[in-house]
Amino acid sequence: MAEFVLDPAFVATSAALGDLPLSHARLQLDARYPWVVLIPRVEGMRELEDLSAADRAVLIEETIQAGGAVRAVAEMMDLAIDKLNVGALGNVTPQLHVHVLGRRVGDPAWPGPVWGHSAGVAYAPDALNRAIAAAKTALSL
Repeated sequence: MAEFVLDPAFVATSAALGDLPLSHARLQLDARYPWVVLIPRVEGMRELEDLSAADRAVLIEETIQAGGAVRAVAEMMDLAIDKLNVGALGNVTPQLHVHVLGRRVGDPAWPGPVWGHSAGVAYAPDALNRAIAAAKTALSL
């Protein structure tokens, strides 16, 4: 069995939170949106259908957990969440991954998609540390 390798694109755009039973969790580095990315640690996965039925079930549960982490990050940032968006696009980075992000009326991309909307905004170092801590606590990492 091949070893799982994280696509380098994730390292450049997100900060590691840790490993859940199936997925590696990361905080997307865009301070405008509370945003967690889950990458199943199964080599060669590109589509949800590539996962076993059991792994798909685990990924759904981890997606729910990530929603809690997104809400915790939003609370830390003093942001409301009007809608959780969940997406597994993979057009730019084909390695299977699921985005879970908090959206609010009036956010920079509202009501359209965040993907391709505009360049991200970096977290201030202390805010990044607090966002990571909030997400890790919510994910029990």
